Amino acid sequence: MTKLHVRGAVLAAVMTAACGLLAAPAATAEVAPFPALALPFKAGQQVYSAGIHSDDGSTGVKNAVDLSPADRTVRAPLAGTVHLQHCAGGDWVTIDHAGGWRTGYYHMEDIKVTDGEQVEAGDELGSTGNALPCGGSSTGAHVHFTLWTLPDAAAPEANWDGLAYSRVSTTVAAALGEPIDGKTLGGWLFTAGADQYTGTATHLSDHAVTQLPGHFRAKL
Repeated sequence: MTKLHVRGAVLAAVMTAACGLLAAPAATAEVAPFPALALPFKAGQQVYSAGIHSDDGSTGVKNAVDLSPADRTVRAPLAGTVHLQHCAGGDWVTIDHAGGWRTGYYHMEDIKVTDGEQVEAGDELGSTGNALPCGGSSTGAHVHFTLWTLPDAAAPEANWDGLAYSRVSTTVAAALGEPIDGKTLGGWLFTAGADQYTGTATHLSDHAVTQLPGHFRAKL
Protein backbone atom coordinates (compact mmCIF):
# COMPACT_ATOMS: atom_id res chain seq x y z
CA MET A 1 0.00 0.00 0.00
CA THR A 2 1.30 3.45 -0.85
CA LYS A 3 2.42 5.39 2.19
CA LEU A 4 0.27 8.02 3.86
CA HIS A 5 1.38 11.57 3.19
CA VAL A 6 1.65 13.54 6.42
CA ARG A 7 3.83 16.38 5.15
CA GLY A 8 1.04 18.40 3.56
CA ALA A 9 1.03 21.03 6.30
CA VAL A 10 4.76 21.66 5.90
CA LEU A 11 4.47 21.98 2.13
CA ALA A 12 1.43 24.25 2.42
CA ALA A 13 3.42 26.59 4.65
CA VAL A 14 6.29 26.68 2.16
CA MET A 15 3.92 27.27 -0.73
CA THR A 16 2.24 30.09 1.18
CA ALA A 17 5.61 31.77 1.63
CA ALA A 18 6.70 31.12 -1.96
CA CYS A 19 3.49 32.03 -3.76
CA GLY A 20 1.62 34.29 -1.39
CA LEU A 21 -1.19 31.72 -1.08
CA LEU A 22 -3.44 32.01 1.96
CA ALA A 23 -3.81 28.30 2.49
CA ALA A 24 -5.01 26.04 5.23
CA PRO A 25 -2.83 22.99 5.88
CA ALA A 26 -3.73 20.04 3.71
CA ALA A 27 -5.46 17.12 5.36
CA THR A 28 -3.68 13.80 5.52
CA ALA A 29 -5.03 11.45 2.86
CA GLU A 30 -4.21 8.08 1.42
CA VAL A 31 -3.10 7.62 -2.17
CA ALA A 32 -4.32 4.66 -4.24
CA PRO A 33 -1.87 1.93 -5.29
CA PHE A 34 0.36 2.79 -8.24
CA PRO A 35 -1.75 2.82 -11.43
CA ALA A 36 -1.09 0.97 -14.69
CA LEU A 37 0.85 3.71 -16.46
CA ALA A 38 2.12 3.26 -20.00
CA LEU A 39 5.40 4.78 -21.12
CA PRO A 40 4.82 8.45 -22.05
CA PHE A 41 5.28 7.84 -25.79
CA LYS A 42 4.22 5.39 -28.50
CA ALA A 43 5.54 1.84 -28.07
CA GLY A 44 7.65 0.07 -30.67
CA GLN A 45 10.31 2.74 -31.19
CA GLN A 46 13.89 3.29 -30.13
CA VAL A 47 14.24 5.32 -26.93
CA TYR A 48 17.19 6.84 -25.11
CA SER A 49 17.05 7.34 -21.37
CA ALA A 50 19.60 9.36 -19.43
CA GLY A 51 18.66 7.41 -16.31
CA ILE A 52 16.79 7.80 -13.04
CA HIS A 53 17.51 10.79 -10.84
CA SER A 54 16.06 13.23 -8.36
CA ASP A 55 14.00 16.08 -9.74
CA ASP A 56 16.88 18.54 -9.37
CA GLY A 57 19.45 15.97 -10.51
CA SER A 58 21.45 16.04 -7.31
CA THR A 59 19.56 15.51 -4.05
CA GLY A 60 16.29 14.14 -2.72
CA VAL A 61 13.86 11.46 -3.83
CA LYS A 62 14.59 10.02 -7.28
CA ASN A 63 11.20 10.75 -8.82
CA ALA A 64 12.44 11.58 -12.34
CA VAL A 65 13.62 9.83 -15.49
CA ASP A 66 14.71 11.51 -18.74
CA LEU A 67 13.28 9.96 -21.90
CA SER A 68 13.95 10.67 -25.58
CA PRO A 69 11.72 8.67 -27.96
CA ALA A 70 12.81 8.56 -31.61
CA ASP A 71 9.63 10.28 -32.84
CA ARG A 72 10.04 13.09 -30.27
CA THR A 73 6.33 12.87 -29.40
CA VAL A 74 5.28 12.80 -25.74
CA ARG A 75 1.96 11.11 -24.96
CA ALA A 76 -0.24 10.69 -21.90
CA PRO A 77 0.52 7.40 -20.11
CA LEU A 78 -2.96 7.24 -18.55
CA ALA A 79 -6.24 9.17 -18.60
CA GLY A 80 -6.36 12.30 -16.49
CA THR A 81 -6.78 16.05 -16.22
CA VAL A 82 -4.13 18.35 -17.70
CA HIS A 83 -2.81 21.32 -15.76
CA LEU A 84 -0.55 23.86 -17.43
CA GLN A 85 1.90 25.23 -14.89
CA HIS A 86 2.62 28.80 -15.99
CA CYS A 87 5.90 30.68 -15.62
CA ALA A 88 7.41 33.78 -17.19
CA GLY A 89 9.20 31.60 -19.75
CA GLY A 90 6.09 29.66 -20.79
CA ASP A 91 4.23 26.57 -19.61
CA TRP A 92 4.95 23.03 -18.58
CA VAL A 93 2.51 20.15 -18.23
CA THR A 94 1.25 18.01 -15.38
CA ILE A 95 -1.56 15.45 -15.47
CA ASP A 96 -3.65 14.48 -12.45
CA HIS A 97 -4.75 10.84 -12.56
CA ALA A 98 -7.33 9.00 -10.48
CA GLY A 99 -6.29 7.90 -7.01
CA GLY A 100 -4.10 10.88 -6.13
CA TRP A 101 -1.31 10.45 -8.69
CA ARG A 102 0.27 13.21 -10.78
CA THR A 103 2.74 12.90 -13.64
CA GLY A 104 4.94 15.78 -14.83
CA TYR A 105 6.45 16.65 -18.21
CA TYR A 106 9.19 19.29 -18.23
CA HIS A 107 11.25 20.57 -21.19
CA MET A 108 8.42 19.90 -23.69
CA GLU A 109 7.99 22.18 -26.69
CA ASP A 110 5.00 22.66 -29.01
CA ILE A 111 2.54 21.78 -26.24
CA LYS A 112 -0.69 20.37 -27.73
CA VAL A 113 -2.97 20.34 -24.66
CA THR A 114 -4.83 23.03 -22.72
CA ASP A 115 -5.38 23.67 -19.04
CA GLY A 116 -8.21 21.53 -17.67
CA GLU A 117 -8.36 19.28 -20.72
CA GLN A 118 -9.30 15.65 -20.17
CA VAL A 119 -6.90 13.30 -21.95
CA GLU A 120 -6.84 9.56 -22.55
CA ALA A 121 -3.84 7.25 -22.59
CA GLY A 122 -1.90 7.81 -25.81
CA ASP A 123 -3.11 11.35 -26.45
CA GLU A 124 -0.37 13.66 -27.71
CA LEU A 125 0.92 16.19 -25.19
CA GLY A 126 3.75 17.85 -27.11
CA SER A 127 7.30 17.31 -28.32
CA THR A 128 10.51 16.55 -26.47
CA GLY A 129 12.68 19.63 -26.21
CA ASN A 130 14.88 21.85 -24.08
CA ALA A 131 12.27 24.33 -22.85
CA LEU A 132 13.02 25.94 -19.46
CA PRO A 133 9.82 27.88 -18.68
CA CYS A 134 10.47 28.02 -14.93
CA GLY A 135 14.26 27.66 -14.92
CA GLY A 136 16.57 24.67 -14.72
CA SER A 137 18.83 23.27 -17.40
CA SER A 138 18.65 20.83 -20.30
CA THR A 139 21.07 19.13 -22.68
CA GLY A 140 19.56 17.40 -25.69
CA ALA A 141 15.85 17.24 -26.46
CA HIS A 142 13.97 15.03 -23.99
CA VAL A 143 11.07 14.94 -21.59
CA HIS A 144 11.86 15.12 -17.89
CA PHE A 145 9.16 12.72 -16.67
CA THR A 146 8.27 12.87 -12.97
CA LEU A 147 6.02 11.00 -10.53
CA TRP A 148 4.07 12.66 -7.71
CA THR A 149 1.55 11.58 -5.07
CA LEU A 150 -1.10 14.23 -4.61
CA PRO A 151 -3.91 13.19 -2.24
CA ASP A 152 -5.92 16.36 -2.89
CA ALA A 153 -5.60 17.89 -6.36
CA ALA A 154 -7.69 20.87 -5.20
CA ALA A 155 -5.35 21.75 -2.33
CA PRO A 156 -3.33 24.98 -2.63
CA GLU A 157 -0.02 23.11 -2.81
CA ALA A 158 -1.24 21.37 -5.98
CA ASN A 159 -1.09 24.68 -7.88
CA TRP A 160 2.47 25.24 -9.09
CA ASP A 161 1.69 28.25 -11.29
CA GLY A 162 4.59 30.68 -11.30
CA LEU A 163 6.66 28.53 -8.97
CA ALA A 164 10.35 28.39 -9.92
CA TYR A 165 11.47 24.91 -10.87
CA SER A 166 14.20 25.18 -8.27
CA ARG A 167 11.38 25.16 -5.69
CA VAL A 168 9.32 22.43 -7.37
CA SER A 169 12.35 20.18 -7.71
CA THR A 170 13.43 20.54 -4.07
CA THR A 171 10.78 21.53 -1.51
CA VAL A 172 7.78 20.22 -3.44
CA ALA A 173 9.64 17.08 -4.53
CA ALA A 174 10.65 16.34 -0.93
CA ALA A 175 6.99 16.40 0.12
CA LEU A 176 5.20 14.94 -2.89
CA GLY A 177 7.78 13.26 -5.15
CA GLU A 178 7.38 9.49 -5.59
CA PRO A 179 10.39 7.30 -6.47
CA ILE A 180 10.64 5.87 -9.97
CA ASP A 181 12.46 2.90 -8.42
CA GLY A 182 10.36 -0.26 -8.52
CA LYS A 183 7.67 1.24 -10.77
CA THR A 184 6.48 -0.46 -13.98
CA LEU A 185 5.75 1.74 -17.00
CA GLY A 186 4.36 0.08 -20.11
CA GLY A 187 5.70 -3.35 -19.22
CA TRP A 188 9.15 -2.07 -18.20
CA LEU A 189 10.35 -2.23 -14.61
CA PHE A 190 12.57 0.73 -13.71
CA THR A 191 15.15 0.31 -10.97
CA ALA A 192 17.25 3.18 -9.67
CA GLY A 193 21.01 2.90 -9.35
CA ALA A 194 23.12 4.08 -6.45
CA ASP A 195 24.14 7.23 -8.33
CA GLN A 196 22.18 9.93 -10.07
CA TYR A 197 21.37 9.30 -13.76
CA THR A 198 21.82 5.53 -13.51
CA GLY A 199 19.63 2.44 -13.12
CA THR A 200 18.07 -0.25 -15.26
CA ALA A 201 14.96 -0.82 -17.36
CA THR A 202 13.82 -4.46 -17.45
CA HIS A 203 11.31 -5.68 -20.02
CA LEU A 204 9.12 -7.94 -17.92
CA SER A 205 7.90 -10.28 -20.67
CA ASP A 206 11.38 -11.42 -21.72
CA HIS A 207 13.56 -10.11 -18.86
CA ALA A 208 15.77 -8.09 -21.21
CA VAL A 209 17.72 -5.56 -19.15
CA THR A 210 18.92 -2.16 -20.36
CA GLN A 211 21.52 -0.32 -18.34
CA LEU A 212 20.76 3.38 -17.94
CA PRO A 213 21.86 5.67 -19.43
CA GLY A 214 21.21 3.70 -22.58
CA HIS A 215 19.00 2.91 -25.54
CA PHE A 216 16.15 0.40 -25.64
CA ARG A 217 13.31 -0.45 -27.99
CA ALA A 218 10.03 0.28 -26.26
CA LYS A 219 8.26 -2.94 -27.18
CA LEU A 220 5.06 -3.92 -25.40
